[in-house]
Amino acid sequence: MKNILKKLIKNKFAMIGLTTIILLILVSVFAPVISPYTPSQQNIFERLQPPSLTHIFGTDDLGRDVFTRMIFGARISLSVGFISVFIILVIGTFLGIVSGYYGGKADYIIMRFTDIVLCFPTFFLIILVIAFVEPNIYNVMVVIGVTSWPGLARLVRAEVLSLKEREFILVSKMMAVSNIKIFCVHILPNIISPLMVYSSLAIGGAILTESALSFLGLGVQPPMSSWGQILTSGKDYIYMACWLSLFPGIAILVTVLAFNLVGEAIRDILDPKEEHIE
Repeated sequence: MKNILKKLIKNKFAMIGLTTIILLILVSVFAPVISPYTPSQQNIFERLQPPSLTHIFGTDDLGRDVFTRMIFGARISLSVGFISVFIILVIGTFLGIVSGYYGGKADYIIMRFTDIVLCFPTFFLIILVIAFVEPNIYNVMVVIGVTSWPGLARLVRAEVLSLKEREFILVSKMMAVSNIKIFCVHILPNIISPLMVYSSLAIGGAILTESALSFLGLGVQPPMSSWGQILTSGKDYIYMACWLSLFPGIAILVTVLAFNLVGEAIRDILDPKEEHIE
């Protein structure tokens, strides 16, 4: 882990991404302190005002400060990203380990079920599920999590298939070590690296998915604000108040790019072929 951190520090793009992520987290945590207004504070006499010293990012159609809503939107968007990916990690890692380690019928059933889920485009599957539940932040987190695990399950299965033939696993089995202990002590620590890479990339994808759902009106609902919802509110005023769409669009772009930069850097660091070339 220390070697990974040292190499990350030397990678300029990774540090740019990591610094951006840390700043976004700090902004979302201290949103009530940083924001000059409350996100639901309206002033109809200042509606659709362009960016100024009073309102840095301008105001929306209800006279709400866009900068304030962006700050609180960061809290919502990041929460969706982290929590939904946590759900993906729990489901995908568990099914991948069980499938790869036990093999046989368990492997066949899990992989066939994974294939069925993979047959449906993930985004359309999420929309389908959202159509049957109430669209709110909690349901969005859960739905993204429970529909996006197949890729991780396949990745973990491949890693476990390789690991279970290693000497330390075979010795543990000969010593009658319980499967739970083998999972916790030998398998999980050895698949942390690919999980780190997957998580970094998946968080950006989850934020993008939430933004798309909110843009379609199926994500976070008023009075809560997310970047996708702010983007939606600005689409009707794109020609007369372009800042309503510009700033949340940039925020989504920068955030997803930051997580992707970190994920790509970790993948390059952990790739033995890349290290060999250097």
